[in-house]
Amino acid sequence: MTTQKPVKKIMIVGGGSAGWMAALIIAHSVKEKDIEVTVVESPTVGVIGVGEGSTPVLKKFFDNLGIQESEWMPECNATYKSGIAFDGWSTKPGHESYFHPFVTMIDNLTLPVFINNVKARLNGEDVCALPNKFFLSSKLAENSLAPIAAHNFPFFTTYGYHFDAMLLGKFLHKKALEMGIRHISAHITDTRLDASGNIAAVLIEGGDPLEADFFVDCSGFAALLIGKALKTPFVSYADHLLNDSAIAMPTEIGASIPTQTISTAMKYGWSWKIPLQNRYGNGYVYSSAFTTPEKAEQELREKLGMLESDTQARHLKMKLGRVEKHWNKNCLAVGLSQGFLEPLEATALYLTQMTAAIFCLFLEKGDLSEQAQNVYNQQINDYFDGHRNYIIAHYKTNTRTDTDYWKANAANLHTIPDSLKQVFATWLEGRDLGDEIRRQKIDTYYPVASWYSLMAGMGVFPQPDKPAADTGPGQSEPLGDFIQRCALNFQDHRTVLSAQRPVM
Repeated sequence: MTTQKPVKKIMIVGGGSAGWMAALIIAHSVKEKDIEVTVVESPTVGVIGVGEGSTPVLKKFFDNLGIQESEWMPECNATYKSGIAFDGWSTKPGHESYFHPFVTMIDNLTLPVFINNVKARLNGEDVCALPNKFFLSSKLAENSLAPIAAHNFPFFTTYGYHFDAMLLGKFLHKKALEMGIRHISAHITDTRLDASGNIAAVLIEGGDPLEADFFVDCSGFAALLIGKALKTPFVSYADHLLNDSAIAMPTEIGASIPTQTISTAMKYGWSWKIPLQNRYGNGYVYSSAFTTPEKAEQELREKLGMLESDTQARHLKMKLGRVEKHWNKNCLAVGLSQGFLEPLEATALYLTQMTAAIFCLFLEKGDLSEQAQNVYNQQINDYFDGHRNYIIAHYKTNTRTDTDYWKANAANLHTIPDSLKQVFATWLEGRDLGDEIRRQKIDTYYPVASWYSLMAGMGVFPQPDKPAADTGPGQSEPLGDFIQRCALNFQDHRTVLSAQRPVM
């Protein structure tokens, strides 16, 4: 936009988790202003509805809206998430599995010890440097404990969630209507631009054009507004990340409900296992350049013990990358319409949330200038690229040699961004990785603890064939006792979840 036209009507095109989350964030931001927020949702176009994990930032979304966990979690079969376990990504002794934790307040006491041990290990010393040994969330996940402490525990606990994405979208829809957000059920057939190239209206099947001052594109991979109407260039990540396909299918869950996502290396990608209250969500993210959908499904079914099961598998194609401008003219792209990173670190809702929330900072000031657009787009592009680089690092540091897929990732046949090259160089040269992460200002996307957990967890150390102290007694043993005592303040996961549900 080159003019400062007052915004009185904001129209969000598309529902699902992204559309209704954006609607709630924007409506909450402008609740003191005379701005009408409307969601136009097609009754015939379905939603992807696969992403079932989050980062801890999702809690801030619900907290800002005043929505209690006891209200939304039971309706979405949601569970608590302490972090992600990575199984089979590394073949180095003692590093065949590691845990990427959500760092809690208590870890401020143990994190310095972990980093000091990592530095010592990089210098060849025989000390424990596996992240699993140093973080409270790892102990909680190991014992299926909910990250909700007793009231007398004097430390704040950080955690994310697992949830049924379809049910979350329905819940957010309900809350949006309660907030006064308008809903129009209509199928959009086209878009009308004005003389300056801004979107003037969307055309709907069997109805009058729907006009607004500002539009939010939540139409998924179709990108009806940002892509089809405004022809915004797309920046592909295909040269950086090889996976382009996914399969999803459910399995039964037992009496115990874990508090971790499990990411397991497969022949041509990785599988996820996400615990919900009523089932496991399972899937396989893979590269179609190395295998076929049929072979990938067979591999997943074999892993799950479902070769003879009649449970249907959903096959999905993924378009990895981002638009060049998330905010273009009078349109903001949110969710899959703006871009997608494969779900390895469950960042989809995080990026949706940040895209809408940061835009609201400009909207609240009434600054919709071209300069504001440029500042905003650079910031959101940095978020996408920063998360992309962290995901690339998982593949680059793998040591598997069983398939050409893993060899290609480790050999880096695709391009490694300069920022990530510098991270690797800093680590391998034994310099302070924290200083480099902060120098690049990429700790906004993944904090120092996450980078240390990834590199140390994968066993990127000198003398790679020496297991050191990671699998037995070592310097971390007193810490282990301390963390175990802290864990006594937490309850069984299913017990906590059952307490949220009203007595019938």
